[in-house]
Amino acid sequence: MIVVLKENPNPAQLDSLVSWLEEKQIAVNKSVGTSHTILGLVGDTAAIDGDLIASLEIVESVKRVQEPYKHSNKKFHPEPTVITVRGCQIGGDALTLIAGPCSVESEDQIVSIAKQVKAAGATMLLGGAFQPRTSPYAFQGLGADGIAYLKTAREETGLPIVSEITDADQLSALQDIDIIQVGSRNMQNFSLLKELGRQEKPILLKRGASATYEEWLMSAEYIMNGGNPNVILCESGIRTFEPYTRQMLDIGAVNILRHLTHLPILVDPSRACSKAWMVPKIAPAAVAAGADGLMIEVHNDPKNAICDGKQSITPEIFHSLAHSLHDLHAFLQKGETL
Repeated sequence: MIVVLKENPNPAQLDSLVSWLEEKQIAVNKSVGTSHTILGLVGDTAAIDGDLIASLEIVESVKRVQEPYKHSNKKFHPEPTVITVRGCQIGGDALTLIAGPCSVESEDQIVSIAKQVKAAGATMLLGGAFQPRTSPYAFQGLGADGIAYLKTAREETGLPIVSEITDADQLSALQDIDIIQVGSRNMQNFSLLKELGRQEKPILLKRGASATYEEWLMSAEYIMNGGNPNVILCESGIRTFEPYTRQMLDIGAVNILRHLTHLPILVDPSRACSKAWMVPKIAPAAVAAGADGLMIEVHNDPKNAICDGKQSITPEIFHSLAHSLHDLHAFLQKGETL
């Protein structure tokens, strides 16, 4: 249920309404916009008399929400959510470029790449220390050592770091990571999502390979319902019948999600396309579609990468791509048409 308040509601009457709702075990999320204040009511609202609330002096209208996702619903929070990490903004007018290797291989490797992607225009550093793999024999990441190397790269460059979690037991090791990434395989690992809901740091939630938009947003709901509002969505492709690429990148997801949710939206063309030569050609489409940013895999020696080298671009290619993406974003921000 959504309660839209009149402009400048009486504080005492508002406090009385909120207290009454909380006594009925209804969580109240307050969203202050440019012209209206909205109360998003979460819980068993079936027994709440909407007409009674609508009759209050401070209330403009009352609407019942049919979608099962509440916290992530744009109706509950009309203004876009902007998340700031170490001075870097995700959402709003900013273009976030998260770049780095799929896996941290050594301290020299990650520090070198971090310096190169920062010089090229990256705003955050990507690096996997814990890696989920289809094969139990494949490289699973350096674990705690990888985290230590990422922290060194952050000290050297100032770039906030993004790294993936594969199990709740890794939370203590990831406590110094700036953004925790939930990969597509774990999008519906609900016990993990509940644990992440108890954290304060931002969570980057990738779309499952076969997930619908509603299932994806419901996964975000698990995190937000636990008390953590800092969720970032990342489209990384869906599985189709076409085997040429690992996934099929759903560019339309950006526009659909913008209609459904207030959360920031990123796109990962590297994982979806799984071919490095495609990344510079597909990435601009994400910016043109209105994404808040991209996650791009960059490796200084893709041919000899321990994993996912085929989908990683070189720092030199990223340098050219990043500049073109920033230019395109600035052009579109001016309200120009292509």
